Amino acid sequence: MNVVAAYPGFPEYAGYSDGTTTTAAVTVTAANGLADDEKHSPKRPRTTVLSGLRTVFEPSMNRLSMKIYGSEKAVLKERLRQRLLGAWIIHPCSKFRFYWDLCMLLLLVANLIILPVGISFFNDDFDTRWIIFNCLSDTIFLVDIIVNFRTGILQTDNSEQVILEPKLIARNYLRSWFFLDLISSLPLDYLFLMFNQDVGEGIQILHAGRALRILRLAKLLSLVRLLRLSRLVRYVNQWEEVYMLRIRSDMSSGQQGHIESRSMIKFLNMASVFMRIFNLICMMLLIGHWSGCLQFLVPSLQGFPANSWVAINELQDTNWAEQYSWSLFKAMSHMLCIGYGRFPPQSLTDMWLTMLSMISGATCYALFLGHATNLIQSLDSSRRQYREKVKQVEEYMSYRRLPLDMRKRITEYFEHRYQGKFFDEKWILDEMSDKLREDVRNYTCRRLVTNLPLLQNADSNLLTELTDCLEFEMFQPGDTIMREGTAATKMYFVHEGVVEVLVAGGQEVVATLSDGSYFGETCLWASGARRPVSVRADTYCNLFSLSATAFTRVMDRYPKFKDHVTSVLVDRANRMANIDQRVVSGDTKL
Repeated sequence: MNVVAAYPGFPEYAGYSDGTTTTAAVTVTAANGLADDEKHSPKRPRTTVLSGLRTVFEPSMNRLSMKIYGSEKAVLKERLRQRLLGAWIIHPCSKFRFYWDLCMLLLLVANLIILPVGISFFNDDFDTRWIIFNCLSDTIFLVDIIVNFRTGILQTDNSEQVILEPKLIARNYLRSWFFLDLISSLPLDYLFLMFNQDVGEGIQILHAGRALRILRLAKLLSLVRLLRLSRLVRYVNQWEEVYMLRIRSDMSSGQQGHIESRSMIKFLNMASVFMRIFNLICMMLLIGHWSGCLQFLVPSLQGFPANSWVAINELQDTNWAEQYSWSLFKAMSHMLCIGYGRFPPQSLTDMWLTMLSMISGATCYALFLGHATNLIQSLDSSRRQYREKVKQVEEYMSYRRLPLDMRKRITEYFEHRYQGKFFDEKWILDEMSDKLREDVRNYTCRRLVTNLPLLQNADSNLLTELTDCLEFEMFQPGDTIMREGTAATKMYFVHEGVVEVLVAGGQEVVATLSDGSYFGETCLWASGARRPVSVRADTYCNLFSLSATAFTRVMDRYPKFKDHVTSVLVDRANRMANIDQRVVSGDTKL
């Protein structure tokens, strides 16, 4: 059964239905589907509208879907799976959910800022526009609850599988955020709207003492809307993840040089850290905003007693902007522990409000300090690990009472070895896939191995296995890499640096080797033989060593090439019989 024929509104999946589908078959089937549509032309507009709505609810080719599924083919398969279920479910990677979350994020920010101001400073002003705004917000948040009941859920243990069954979605939502979202979305302002429907005598009844107290209590219950902060945290985390994913994807897809790419990675890490700090600062400012509104709300509910800070500052009859400014100043003074505002607290209520502001301010300060410290440390964790490693080395040198010159050499070794950044290369390579590890090894060492004339015509797989056997070693200036007369067990490739070849007990320099050169290959045809020369590092040298045992083990897996290598090595051994004379003559291939 052809996918295009079964799903006329889903032709983009045709190329992925099976491995035998051809372009001609797809074209014929699409033409047949088009002919069928022409036969049923009266139903076509409705089908088109429904197909368009389904497309909006299905996963699109965005950054989040590519992160979850990895390829366009996998995304198309997910679309087909959603279409097969038949239920009207919103996929979390769909365009509709993306723009819905954006609108909800903006509405949440507006509500969390405007609602405390309206509840605190407009307590007796039941303006119809204000009530309509709250009713509209409540309606949208109630619709958001319905949307959540129809939105698929990403499984935490298997992110590639999205729950699209309505019963499972409802069960999961009821167990997680439903009750908190419901409480924060209760339409309390519909009560105010019913009271405000009549004019004339209705307004007089509204401002009667008992009715006003009832409405104040009802409006005080509107504070439960501040529980929408939980939604804000969820939406901000989702958008931050998608935004950073988009930057990383754009950076990886761009054609950038090595230095520019490293700069972009560093900038990206800094941007991520400062974005988190910015979110924390915004949260602290929001808490300060709420605290300022609370400073005015409590005296307002008490009727502004004479010993309240509002009455002392004569702010009862001023406009709301001035009232809010002084309230915010008082709250921030408490939170930052720099004073009590214009006057210290004169009543028991003001004293408790002041203590509450101080506690919230101290808590925010401690959270900010700890969070910022952790973020700054995580910004360059490798440098922090390097400093910890150096500290351990210093403790070891002190414990062993090493001489000062040796301590200096050890410190310089670690500085050059890690360049101020600590990393475990073996662990990193082991964590990679075989293909990635092979690519890294080939990029780093393949050129060095192919410089050996013995291996210039070797099989590519053999070279790859040899590069995997190389071991990194580093030497400081003046270090003896191999000594004349010692047993030959491994050879070396010079990756970076300059080495000197010496004879006559290390007194005479007969050759100088640099990047891309090799030495000590005697062990390949005479393992355990004595070294005919010494080699000393002239600068800091990064070398890769290949042991004779590893070389023999790899050659055993390629018998044809081993026979060729054996004949070459035997010939080389015969020509090396008179090694002393050839070293004196200036031969640099040792």
